[in-house]
Amino acid sequence: MNPQAAELNSVIQEKSSVVYDLLSERGKNIFFPKKGILGQTAEAKGTKINATIGAAIEDDGSPMRLEAIASKINMDPSLAFPYAPSFGRPDIRAKWKSMIYQKNESLKDVELSLPVVTNALTHGISMAGYMFANETDEIIVPDLFWGNYNLTLTNAYGCKLGKFNLFKDGAFDLNAFETKLNEGGIGKKIVILNFPNNPSGYTPTVEEQDAIVAIINKAAEAGNKIVAITDDAYFGLVYEEGIAKESIFAPLSQLHENVLAVKIDGATKEDYVWGFRVGFITYGIKGGDAALYSALESKTAGAIRGNISNAANISQSLLLIAFESPEYTSQKEAKYAIMKKRYDAVKEALTEEKYKECFEAIPYNSGYFMCVQLAEGLVGDKVRQVLIDKYSIGLIALGNVLRVAYSAVAASDVKEMFEGIYMACKDCKNQ
Repeated sequence: MNPQAAELNSVIQEKSSVVYDLLSERGKNIFFPKKGILGQTAEAKGTKINATIGAAIEDDGSPMRLEAIASKINMDPSLAFPYAPSFGRPDIRAKWKSMIYQKNESLKDVELSLPVVTNALTHGISMAGYMFANETDEIIVPDLFWGNYNLTLTNAYGCKLGKFNLFKDGAFDLNAFETKLNEGGIGKKIVILNFPNNPSGYTPTVEEQDAIVAIINKAAEAGNKIVAITDDAYFGLVYEEGIAKESIFAPLSQLHENVLAVKIDGATKEDYVWGFRVGFITYGIKGGDAALYSALESKTAGAIRGNISNAANISQSLLLIAFESPEYTSQKEAKYAIMKKRYDAVKEALTEEKYKECFEAIPYNSGYFMCVQLAEGLVGDKVRQVLIDKYSIGLIALGNVLRVAYSAVAASDVKEMFEGIYMACKDCKNQ
């Protein structure tokens, strides 16, 4: 083991033996190289002649760049062309942390890590897997989950996904979750909680979220050591009263010394910048302090350094400018209103009684998506193909469930879309 990794492990073991035990073998062995090239480059910062970093510099000291590119960017070249740190830019990390507190008021006075910048949420999930998942580990997910977990976790790290039933009687299936969490006896547990859920578009009610937290707390009290990963890709897009507005990360991050909460979030969906690829990993655990979090941040940055080196500087710079703009809040509210209008159009369309002979909605209340469960005998992929070929409507088939991304559909087109689904189902029944 590299001495720098051993040094970080020593800090983590001293501060929280639970967190150390939760680390994967990769997580235990990873470190951010403060010595070597990066360390020597840092020590040379400010020298008159600096020939350390692998980047080209103009004679005036600014980043070397092509005018064909630079002329299209209305920004100081230093904010776009150089490498960003593997940890992410310090300014956007601090800003995002302050925004987490603003969005989750119950976190007031709770000490969290400084977010580490990832190449958006897919990379964040992957880095969480790197840090915590061994091949022998099972990661608990609902039976409706984002399919890319298979590639980022199962294929990449060899662990398996253990599923629990997400819904029962139109609500979150708390019994199924508790049974799955406690399956296999006392030990290490890894769970991913994704709300609003992809593909269902469901966020628990306040009461359900409290119950989920209580189940995790009970498991921790019994001696389980739990990594609770919150995939907050669609955070903030909640359209109904009584639904949990704060991330479940907030209560989990201060719940129990046996529960490490790992928040994976970012600007991708929240701020409508899918191609910018800027996400964050933030850690929280009851009793966590700056030394523990600094060690986790260093290990995470080391994993990123060895994986993609760093996230794009220009994307981080553009986002920071937006976050600090006085128009940012009002512009987000305007886009939320559009999303809410589309959601309301979906609810209105689904009041059509005749649709029930072909499909019914799975519980939804938030995010970008909703799903319909097809009636018995209908095959999702066949319906999907008919929708494309005959009605020029594109949906995603997940077995006999169709996922509808109403985020991409104008409110005025929603009724036509569901009418098309109904007609396609009728066509398939008559074949």
